[in-house]
Amino acid sequence: MSKFENVSVSKKANVYFGGKCVSYSLELPDGASVSVGVIQPSSLTFTTNAPEIMELVAGEANVTLAGTTEAVTYRAGESFKIPGDSSFDIEVVDTMHYVCYYG
Repeated sequence: MSKFENVSVSKKANVYFGGKCVSYSLELPDGASVSVGVIQPSSLTFTTNAPEIMELVAGEANVTLAGTTEAVTYRAGESFKIPGDSSFDIEVVDTMHYVCYYG
């Protein structure tokens, strides 16, 4: 899917890590929450509350999930799952545009 239809968008950006990650929260017609954003080249650690699916729209990143030791490379068109109450390290190689699905 290349776009979301009939969504509510938060006006205020979510800015993390000194602006290295910027996203906007969306509410879909069915009530589901997603965020769309960009991560600049950097190495960051994110924590999760609920399970997440991170879909790469553009860019490339090396991801190491909590409890694992080897990074996996993801590129545009690919996605990865993160369990709830967990974390992951991400090394963004090429500016990454993403959609994050929660729950």
